[in-house]
Amino acid sequence: MIIFLRHAQAENNTKRILAGRTEGVPLTKTGIEQAERIAKYLAPIDISAIYSSPIERAKHTAEIVAKNCSLEEVVIDERLTEIDMGKFTRMNYDDMFAKYGNIFLKFYENDPVISEHEVETFPDVQKRVLDMVDHVLKKHNNENVILVTHMDPIKSMLAKVMNLVPQTLFELIVANASLTIITEQDKKFSLSAINAMDIDRYDQTW
Repeated sequence: MIIFLRHAQAENNTKRILAGRTEGVPLTKTGIEQAERIAKYLAPIDISAIYSSPIERAKHTAEIVAKNCSLEEVVIDERLTEIDMGKFTRMNYDDMFAKYGNIFLKFYENDPVISEHEVETFPDVQKRVLDMVDHVLKKHNNENVILVTHMDPIKSMLAKVMNLVPQTLFELIVANASLTIITEQDKKFSLSAINAMDIDRYDQTW
């Protein structure tokens, strides 16, 4: 299985800011607790390796999971990194929507405003994520591997597996510290789970 794990709650999530690849955006106290809980959730599974985005909030999540799953190393891979938000980096969601409209939907539609503001495009995100998945399948055949990353890299994989349209991608929320599980057979992907986590978290604000 390829187990995508979105990083746990970080300060940018609570402040509704597009952090992008900005340094110094740590997990919140709640986020650390979420990471510890998802690590326990994963404990029954035999995990061969864990890869992570280099961004602090993802890397810290990965380190917590690795420790609890008795994995000696977190392998950092740039293909799992957050989107480069270009000129939108560190903008507040509400301010951005007021000035530019629904930028998130425009991102999935590959609207020209995205590249005009030096934001990494959704097709480019999907290309690097699929390249990462191909690497994992070749190196860890028939093994369970965790990929700790961010919401939109996970959505890019879901778009590939489920052929999702932009409006659906916009409405889809991948919860912090939740699992999206993909299996592959004969070069065909299947979705086994999305937003997998402890049951009591489903009635909480993600």
